[in-house]
Amino acid sequence: MNWPVWRSRSLSPVLVQGPLLQTFSIIDSMRAWCRQQSSEQRTIGLVPTMGALHEGHLSLVQAAKERCDHCVTTIFVNPTQFAAHEDLDHYPRPLEEDLAKLRQAGVEAVFLPSAAEMYPERAGQVATSVQPSSVALPLEGVHRPDHFVGVATVVLKLFLAAPADFAFFGRKDFQQLCVIEHMVRDLNLPTQIVPCEIIREPDGLAMSSRNRYLSKSERQRALCLSRALQETEAAFHGGERSPHRLQAILADHLTDCDSVDYAVVVDRESLLPVSEIEQNAVALIAARVGSTRLIDNRELYVD
Repeated sequence: MNWPVWRSRSLSPVLVQGPLLQTFSIIDSMRAWCRQQSSEQRTIGLVPTMGALHEGHLSLVQAAKERCDHCVTTIFVNPTQFAAHEDLDHYPRPLEEDLAKLRQAGVEAVFLPSAAEMYPERAGQVATSVQPSSVALPLEGVHRPDHFVGVATVVLKLFLAAPADFAFFGRKDFQQLCVIEHMVRDLNLPTQIVPCEIIREPDGLAMSSRNRYLSKSERQRALCLSRALQETEAAFHGGERSPHRLQAILADHLTDCDSVDYAVVVDRESLLPVSEIEQNAVALIAARVGSTRLIDNRELYVD
């Protein structure tokens, strides 16, 4: 299997001097900058991130720069999408390294708000929140019940702080992408969502900021996620249309995981189980290797 591998021109050994990188930490300043570009008929592409940037993030930046006149990246580790037992305090924050990558990639502006700036009532909390659509309820909604309320709320706040024509999100966080697409549709938001392909290492591992938590042996074991999806996709293209049999294939290839939250094949639009695949589906995995929780997916298109 030849995996799609991102090779960023911006990571070449020769430093390419891009435009001046401007950083903003205040919402009003970031919003004013975006409005100034819009007044000059320049389009803006927004790439929201929580930092700890890798080539997957930079592929979103590249897509934004190809499509828009300006690229704005946000770096904000959002406290409202972390549960009490999750890794908020230990989430990696290599800010200077991230800014160097964005400068080299030619990003024009970065929004770096504090928790107090985003949640002025009480840092890290919000009195008014976004209730996501029903697509947020299964899968991650079961295992991380308040996660998508935090995600939808902060994404809406970022859209308001950095008003953009387009916003770029990776397909690796597939359910998150669905939640945001539904929010934009249901609230009639003017920002158009642009889904971008999963970026993988040469051996198939989906790129993630959490991969840095894996030891050498754990990283090798983590390859079972992409192998499981590859085998499931092969069976699907071979004519298998039973979700139960496809899920059995997923399970058979996840024995290197220490635990599996879910490994399912569900409807592509609703993310709900079906008895037989008659329209587009998606295979999704959430599993732990060591103490690191990893997710991956593969969309299954019916011809």
